[in-house]
Amino acid sequence: MPRIPRAGATVQEQEYEFSADVSRVMEIIINSLYSDKDVFLRELVSNAADACDKKRFLGLQQDIRDDLRIRVKPDKERRVLCIEDTGVGMSKDELVNNLGQIARSGTKKFQEALDSKDVNLIGQFGVGFYSGFLVAEKMVVVSKRDDKEHQWSSDAKTFEIKETTGEIESSSGTRIELSLKEDCDEYLEDWKLKDLLKRYSEFVNFPIDLWQSKTKFENNETVTSFEYETVNSKPLWLRRPKEVNASEYVDFYKSAFKAYDEPLAWTHFSLEGQVQFRAMLFVPSVLPFELSRNMFEESASSIKLYVKRVFINDKFSELIPRWLVFLKGLVDSEDLPLNVGREILQKSKMLSIIKKRIVRKSIDMFSDLNSTEFSKFWENYGKYLKVGVVEESGDTQQDLAKLCRFFSTKGETTLDEYVENLGENRTKILYVSGDSKAAASRSPVLEKLKKMDYEVLLLTEPLDELVVQAIGEYKKTYQLVDAAKENLSGVLDDADEEDDPDFDDLKEKLQQTLGKAVTKVQLSKRLESSPATLVQGAYGMSPMMRRYMAAQATTVSEQDYQMYGVSAPTLEINPTHPIVLKLKDQYDADTALLLYDVAALASGYDLTDASAFANRITNLMVGDASPPPPSSSEEEEEDDGDVKEVEVVQD
Repeated sequence: MPRIPRAGATVQEQEYEFSADVSRVMEIIINSLYSDKDVFLRELVSNAADACDKKRFLGLQQDIRDDLRIRVKPDKERRVLCIEDTGVGMSKDELVNNLGQIARSGTKKFQEALDSKDVNLIGQFGVGFYSGFLVAEKMVVVSKRDDKEHQWSSDAKTFEIKETTGEIESSSGTRIELSLKEDCDEYLEDWKLKDLLKRYSEFVNFPIDLWQSKTKFENNETVTSFEYETVNSKPLWLRRPKEVNASEYVDFYKSAFKAYDEPLAWTHFSLEGQVQFRAMLFVPSVLPFELSRNMFEESASSIKLYVKRVFINDKFSELIPRWLVFLKGLVDSEDLPLNVGREILQKSKMLSIIKKRIVRKSIDMFSDLNSTEFSKFWENYGKYLKVGVVEESGDTQQDLAKLCRFFSTKGETTLDEYVENLGENRTKILYVSGDSKAAASRSPVLEKLKKMDYEVLLLTEPLDELVVQAIGEYKKTYQLVDAAKENLSGVLDDADEEDDPDFDDLKEKLQQTLGKAVTKVQLSKRLESSPATLVQGAYGMSPMMRRYMAAQATTVSEQDYQMYGVSAPTLEINPTHPIVLKLKDQYDADTALLLYDVAALASGYDLTDASAFANRITNLMVGDASPPPPSSSEEEEEDDGDVKEVEVVQD
């Protein structure tokens, strides 16, 4: 990089030309890295905190805790904003190398690093510091290290370095002065600076002092004074969980997330090793309003991400699975990689580890709720756990399944309670779907099972069906099986009914009459009082799921169902029912169609031709109706041919 002595400069002062197209660099910073110029303060305070961290690590002095701090001071008269730290400071060479890296490397290499999304490459350019030019026309940096002071200044076209003395009072440190642009006067207001520091840097490890005005009323006069006030506090999550009481967690929850409710539950944990981070998670006691309108509303996500106590983002969806969108909390990582603008995290192995840990700790938190708390939790968030069962796998899926609550023919139950009461030699968890608990519990397919005292889960939502299908097998022992499926091996195999060849002719006639409406006709082993029912084959789809699929598409025809491997149902008839026996002896096509319609309705299916069904019912009613026998007086009247008038008596 060429170094050109400035005309009239002393030996201690040198001017440097930027070799790169700095305007292009600024364009990249503004358009590609930062969506909001407010972040300049976050970046500069973060750099100051890093300098303090280095000083603490190097052990440059004894009383480190009291000495390490960051100060922010606006100067309205000069239109200058100052950020100062008592950190490790920089030497002359470090000022040149650290603050001129883009200039030495060139815009092209910077753009290549940006396009590659290589965190390490991007981080070499020190662009966080350059974010100051989003609001400043000129930046001046005074830094002291090893008892030597140097001043770096730049107008984004050239920069110069010179020696100074007496600018930094502490043994080491750095002061940055931003000469603000005309449209950036808001950054001279202490209320604006306080808001930004609270938002982005509230939990930085070191005290942040802001120069603020204080107004008092003395001797009938308003007196304004200025003083430094610390605006941040020690992060609650850095303390050991045993040192934090319940009221502190509640207060933090309300303050950090602007909440009015008290959290239903919370967990506070850390992980050290390959990835080091701390986290706190909260379950709101009421469903967030945004989620009441849209189950997965992204704006409802409220997991705040910090890196070394510096706030990064609270809308980073990749940090948690979508079924945990209702959680509020924070994650503070010591080593999570960032992109240069700290706006979007890069996908990484570390991120995956953090996500898995959050899921594990969340499930543990839900499991620790007592019965009263869990009832409230399930009412608000049960559907999210169901989605988790569908979208997760392995142990996580099984643990979520364990938490799920189901209605059954014997009341509300869990899968653990179900298998505990299942009885010996039974390894099938049965379920049946319906539009309501009442409809599902009245399904004809349950008649034999009720007689056997076999508990059956009652599913009333399509999501419930997706849940049990996703689980498949619980605890590697118990299979979840649809009670409305054609084959219930291991459940109804010991029934007394066997196929009777005497009904072969009836089955054939029913098949001819019903055509493609059914796959086949067979004698039932599950019916007790109903004449017939419809059941699905191995790849069949329940009536509720058929309606759900139809609602998701513009048109769903029978051909569509067949394309997806969905076969027509099987008609099962009760060989002991009077209607079936009558059809066997005296077959009638209309009666056969009516039998199918009744079976379809009782099994939860929608009729494809409601008008035809109504006509068959009407014909049945007309056929059963017969005129009453005439009375003797009526016979006499008919013989006489006389018509009697009804006399109306008036008062």
